[in-house]
Amino acid sequence: MSQASAPAPRFLVVGPSWVGDMVMAQSLFITLKQRWPGCRIGVVAPGWSQPILERMNEVDEVATLDVGHGEFGWGSRRTLARSLRGRFDTAIVLPRSWKSALVPLLARIPRRIGFTGEQRYGLLNDRRELDKTVLDQTVKRFVALGLDAGEAQRGDVAIPRPHLRVDADNLAALRVRLGLSSRPAIGMMPGAEYGPAKQWPLPHFRELAGRLTAEGFEVRVLGGPKDVEAGAAIAEGQAQVHNLCGQTRLADAVDLLADCRQVVTNDSGLMHVAAAVGTRVHALYGSSSPAYTPPLTDKAEIHYLGLGCSPCFERTCPLGHTNCLVQLSPQRVLAALLGAGEAVIARG
Repeated sequence: MSQASAPAPRFLVVGPSWVGDMVMAQSLFITLKQRWPGCRIGVVAPGWSQPILERMNEVDEVATLDVGHGEFGWGSRRTLARSLRGRFDTAIVLPRSWKSALVPLLARIPRRIGFTGEQRYGLLNDRRELDKTVLDQTVKRFVALGLDAGEAQRGDVAIPRPHLRVDADNLAALRVRLGLSSRPAIGMMPGAEYGPAKQWPLPHFRELAGRLTAEGFEVRVLGGPKDVEAGAAIAEGQAQVHNLCGQTRLADAVDLLADCRQVVTNDSGLMHVAAAVGTRVHALYGSSSPAYTPPLTDKAEIHYLGLGCSPCFERTCPLGHTNCLVQLSPQRVLAALLGAGEAVIARG
């Protein structure tokens, strides 16, 4: 039977557990829709990610699985699997953990694809060996699982760029509720869920924010409840610097970032969100590598010193100084921000 006359396939993707990875997973969803027009894509994902997935045109269904970190959640997985039986032909498991492959098995999905890892031999029946020299980026690994095994092994992996929908009505309401000005906005994201070795010093963010407001910009500091104190340290006593950390939902962050001219961000989930709404990104890298998890956009400038001790990929600096970020000056980032005539634009 030809692909044209065959029924459209039904894919269930077991999604990742980080904001940035979930945004990058859209590259896989786009690839599946391009190769099998009319296919159906369901995504197994934690509840927090639903607002992101709802902004992706390719996702037809979200199957929520809320299991705490380190929790096995047998009952939740089994209940979800029962609800999915008979509804999908192929499962693609993005995480490499053993338990992430359980739902497709329990749902009796005929074909179950994933990379070999954590003794998953009985759970996956299309296991792929991961060659990290060929698939050297997280997003390439995601997309490769949607390709034939031979094609992926050759490294012939085209990466469609994520694109999140923006809700103009929600943005208008947010601007009123949060008391935002009509000034051109710069976003700042001081958080990084992975750990402090990925976080530019707060005094650097604060100095940069002050210089930007003097140039005529409004600064929006975005993040979750864990970032409230960091946002306060940046915004305190500075007019036109808004600490929005903890005041917005993830879907709100999508719209607010789309409304910014540029953003300054650690290597974080919101960095990938900003890239996916088309905003110019200034990405600050220290312990992590821009070669491994770059923002997927042409409108990005990478700030990375490449010291001999980095990237170390540690949560905290093994040497205790985080020079890879401390020595990345606010003046350097400011010059990059103002490089495209933005100072003239901001001052009117």
